[in-house]
Amino acid sequence: MKDTHRHKGLRNQLVKIIKSKGIKDEKVLDAISKIPRHLFMDSGFIDFAYQDNAFPIAADQTISQPYTVAFQTELLQLEPKDKVLEIGTGSGYQTAVLIDLKAEVYSIERQKELYEKTRKFLPRLGYVAKKLNFGDGYKGWPEYAPFDKIIVTAGAPFVPKPLLSQLKIGGRLVIPVGDDVQIMTLFIRKGEKEFEKHELGDFRFVPMLKESQK
Repeated sequence: MKDTHRHKGLRNQLVKIIKSKGIKDEKVLDAISKIPRHLFMDSGFIDFAYQDNAFPIAADQTISQPYTVAFQTELLQLEPKDKVLEIGTGSGYQTAVLIDLKAEVYSIERQKELYEKTRKFLPRLGYVAKKLNFGDGYKGWPEYAPFDKIIVTAGAPFVPKPLLSQLKIGGRLVIPVGDDVQIMTLFIRKGEKEFEKHELGDFRFVPMLKESQK
């Protein structure tokens, strides 16, 4: 499967749609315009890759809507070399966006099938994460904490305390919180025990899995 001029044209159309919905960060828009989303999708959905919709991938998971990817990424306010913890590697599409923005990405995936697939697939496209791990996102990754930024790409019924504790002071955590519908929530760490919280609208994500769920 190749990345053609047609695909690039479709990506440019997608960027216009995302921009019209309020995404302003030019670096984020540039990443969306470059990354071949169709290569991250199952063959049955490739023709729909540049629609602004979520689609199923393996293990009953989804590849997020491009607008949602852009929205969460913009909230992170990434700087080059930021150490970013991603909870939910999934297809690797969001991971690729973070890497394109020069972040050092530590990504955790709970589904073994997806972890194995994405671990091999991302480097083939030239997107190299700092570390990928098969594990429980609720625990974060204490071995490599603290992180400048943390992004959660699945719906969390509550905010896991380890993620807050693994955030640097001044750092940003973006997490969709809720059961059926999630509220996109931004936490900015202001001090050892002080967090500024912003709620930024309703979204729908697949549930964040606990260790006991396979």
